Amino acid sequence: MKKYVLFLFFVLVNVPVFAADSIDDILAKLNRALENKEHYVKLKEERILNFKKIKSDSLTKEQEYNYNKTLYTEYQKFNSDSAIFYVKKNLKIADQLQNKDLLHLAQLQLVTLYSSSGKYRESEAILKSIDKSKLSKNLLPNYFIAYREFFEHYAANSYSIHYIEQIQKYRDSLLTVLDPKSITYKINKIQQDIYHKKLVSSQKELLLLLKNSKEEEPQYAMITYLLGKIYEKTHQVELQKKYYALSATADIKNVNKDNASIQELALVFYEIEDVDMAYKLTQSAIEDALYCNVQFRTLLMSEVYSIINTVYLEKEAKRKTELQLYLLCISLLSAFLIAAVIYVYKQMKRVSKIRGELYETSQKLAELNQDISETNKQLQERNAQLSESNHVKEEYIAHFFSLCSTYINKLENYRIILNKKATAKQFDEIYKILKSTTLVDNELEELYKNFDIIFLNLYPTFVKDFNALLIKEEQIILKQGELLNTELRIFALIRLGITDSVKIAAFLRYSLSTIYNYRTRARNKAAVSRNDFEEMVIKIGLITQKM
Repeated sequence: MKKYVLFLFFVLVNVPVFAADSIDDILAKLNRALENKEHYVKLKEERILNFKKIKSDSLTKEQEYNYNKTLYTEYQKFNSDSAIFYVKKNLKIADQLQNKDLLHLAQLQLVTLYSSSGKYRESEAILKSIDKSKLSKNLLPNYFIAYREFFEHYAANSYSIHYIEQIQKYRDSLLTVLDPKSITYKINKIQQDIYHKKLVSSQKELLLLLKNSKEEEPQYAMITYLLGKIYEKTHQVELQKKYYALSATADIKNVNKDNASIQELALVFYEIEDVDMAYKLTQSAIEDALYCNVQFRTLLMSEVYSIINTVYLEKEAKRKTELQLYLLCISLLSAFLIAAVIYVYKQMKRVSKIRGELYETSQKLAELNQDISETNKQLQERNAQLSESNHVKEEYIAHFFSLCSTYINKLENYRIILNKKATAKQFDEIYKILKSTTLVDNELEELYKNFDIIFLNLYPTFVKDFNALLIKEEQIILKQGELLNTELRIFALIRLGITDSVKIAAFLRYSLSTIYNYRTRARNKAAVSRNDFEEMVIKIGLITQKM
């Protein structure tokens, strides 16, 4: 656990140094490299062709051997069949020269080429034919590398813990004969440390190597691949994608057809359900493996490819179905659009006609308003003639009609405003005015204020008398500037004889359940009998009310 914490700390401290490009930028570069893959192949073929042109007929056997070795190096990760061709030529030359070192070198080169292309028996036979004790010191690294890669390739065909142990055995032997300062030693040592789960130190070494490496150098792809492996083991998907993508891009640009990074990256995208990218990368990996005739890579990808290909084809079929559905929807929408255009044209003609009718209606509305004004005057005259026998009713009715008059005047003003805007054809402004609730809210506020004033004018001691009916702890204390609150208004209406909760709810604009709740809570707070509480409220002011 401690090592893992240290590892995470190291990641946080060191990764930003090499994180100038975002993962999106790196993947964009990879996609461009995939698109230009044939271009890189063409450049390599031209380079090889130009090298072949410089061959002279006057080369000595040793020079021809080195010439063939250079071509082997060019073809080794590009086209194994061509590489085998030039190695076999060197076998003949070495035999003619009777030079054991040159013969052993060519044999060891052929071992790796055979094992990578699936010729395991031939490869093993050559290895067994070589007497390690007779190899020169400078060929021991090639010997251990050939054995290590033989078991790596064979393990891909038939996995066994024995083969893994053999790989580590020959890597350990290789480290004993390599120069500790060489890049080959450092990379093999890091691979050994990763196998032994020394991830923190391995990551540190790789990042230092990466800092001093360039994309076109052979070790760059291996360094970034190993970083991807470390992040795979620590389940850091974004960093895993980043470094596998960097490695794959370098392999593509350097025309390395025997590459592992693009295979690993395909698996990462498949696991995160990006099937399109996984399919694209898998196809590229299969094409490269077949082109180079690297059989063990083909075996590694065959099972994964079938799975990814199946999922991809299912997705493509679904896309085609969706596309057909979208085309059908677009066709239907186009038909609806044509119908809508025709409908809108007809509606515009109707609107033009309605505008004329609206003007006539506004004229009639003006006449009706005049009648309303005259009617209002008549109501005021008749109100003045009402009996004054009951002072409470008289005062209440006076206030009521005063409010009616006010609202009618406001209606008149409202009508005038609408009339002006209608005349000016400002229909958007009319819509905004009609849509706004500000007028209603203000009028409700004024209505309740007037109700409070009128009621308290009729029953000035109502609040005091109502509180007298409640227990002391539950008595109502009004806020500053407040005449009545909601609870007092409910019982004020009850005092006026409006006991129906439906009517109270309608007047106060509350839900029926809210009114019930207020009435129930008040009865529960009563200092008198709950059953007699509302009857006693109705009796408030019978003695002190104005007559």
